[in-house]
Amino acid sequence: MVVDPKNAAVNGRKRSQRSPTSPASHLEVADALRARIRSGQLRPGQRMPTQATLADEFGVERGAVRQALRILQSEHLLTNVSKGSPATVAPDLGLGNALSGPGAPPLPTMVALAPRIADAFAAPHVEIDALCLTSVSLTLAIGEPLRRIHEGRLKPAKVDVRVLLPSRDIDLAFPTPVDSSADGRLQRRWLAHRNAQGQVLRHNLQALRATHGIDVSVAFRALPFTPPVKLYLLNGVEALFAYYTLTRREEEIDHEHLEMYDAEGTRSMLFAFAQGAGLRDTTFVEQSHLWFNALWETISSELVLTS
Repeated sequence: MVVDPKNAAVNGRKRSQRSPTSPASHLEVADALRARIRSGQLRPGQRMPTQATLADEFGVERGAVRQALRILQSEHLLTNVSKGSPATVAPDLGLGNALSGPGAPPLPTMVALAPRIADAFAAPHVEIDALCLTSVSLTLAIGEPLRRIHEGRLKPAKVDVRVLLPSRDIDLAFPTPVDSSADGRLQRRWLAHRNAQGQVLRHNLQALRATHGIDVSVAFRALPFTPPVKLYLLNGVEALFAYYTLTRREEEIDHEHLEMYDAEGTRSMLFAFAQGAGLRDTTFVEQSHLWFNALWETISSELVLTS
């Protein structure tokens, strides 16, 4: 029997029957592999076929396969995606991860950010850029990958973190007292909170240099405005975006009740965009990097985490 090489089986599957004029897109490749993972055909911890094998099976270039694998990595279905060794099906395919991919509905920052940050720390070179009001959400989210590093489950070689925060020298748009004649207690409290969170974030990350020999860089710069949104950029391939939604509320400060306009950043709904998950997502990630870098290199200034 003669087997036509165009239809030969790869790992028990037939090669794509598509004509050369209609190759599968990277999104279709991602959909097919996602279905295999969800169905259990590809099991947690199992190594994926090589990129060359997948490219042959689906009749696409390796670049399309890499785009598909990055999408699945951003959805926490794969780990160790690179140009070298084959990717691995994520060991934890729980419901929380299944609901946190770019195609999933937005989730509160407190729920969605930590698993994304932890996945980013699986890369050899971790790059995180953040623009926010106090960095409290980022500091909390960093706790999960730090725990995995101390357990020996993660070991990045290098970690670079850049954070843009409002300057202490501006009048904040929020939090702000409803009564504009109120004194500056609210801004002083915000400044102490910003500095404390930044110091904890910097200390916890820099400690990795001494405990695990990881090359760590943590830098802060000050913005001349109050950001109405928060943005997290992960390893150059994912952007997480949320609006700060203001509410009027009352809080006790220095034994006195004060009405204010403020936003609870940990509850802000986080939208995810992944490079390679379509033109819209890819463009958003690229433009977000351009925007962040422009702020970092132009109108931002040195930030010192002291009162």
